[in-house]
Amino acid sequence: MLPSHLYLEEWNIPYSAVSFPSSTPKGAASVALVVGVREHQAVKTLIFESDRDEQVLVMVGGDRNAISGHLKKVIGSRNIQLASPEVVLRMTGYQIGSIPPFSWQLAGFRSFIDHALMSEPILAVGAGVWGNEILISPQDLVRAAHAMVVNLTEREKPIYHQE
Repeated sequence: MLPSHLYLEEWNIPYSAVSFPSSTPKGAASVALVVGVREHQAVKTLIFESDRDEQVLVMVGGDRNAISGHLKKVIGSRNIQLASPEVVLRMTGYQIGSIPPFSWQLAGFRSFIDHALMSEPILAVGAGVWGNEILISPQDLVRAAHAMVVNLTEREKPIYHQE
C-alpha cells in the first residue's frame, strides 16, 4: 500500500486503487483512457505558488485549465505561477505526474477543487507513483484533501458557489 492509500484507510474514506502500465504516456488523457473514465474525471493536481511565499494545491479536470483571474482571487494574490518541479518535489515528496491531493500536506495548507468536478460520479487522482491511481467520489476527495470547492474553470459563473 502507498502512503496515499494508508491515509484514506486511516480516515475511513472509501476509494478504489487501480493500476496501469508504467509505460503509459504521461497526461490526463492517457490516464483516463487506461482507467476507464472521461478525461474530465482524470484530475490534474497542480501546485501553484504566490508572491507571498505560499504554495497551494489546485485540482481541475484533465480537460480544463484554471482561469488565471479566478485562481488569483481564490489564492488572494495577483502574482501566481505553477511551482517548479524542484519545488513540487521538495514540498510534496512526489514527482509531477502522480501527486496525490492528500496525505502530505501540513496543517493550514490550502487546497482547492474546481466546482465542475463535483457532479461527476467518480474521479481519478494520482496515488503517488506513476502507474497507480485512486478512484474516489468528489465528496470524499473534498474531505480527504480538506479542499475548498470553488469555480476555477467557468468564466460565466461566480467563483464561490452557494450550495
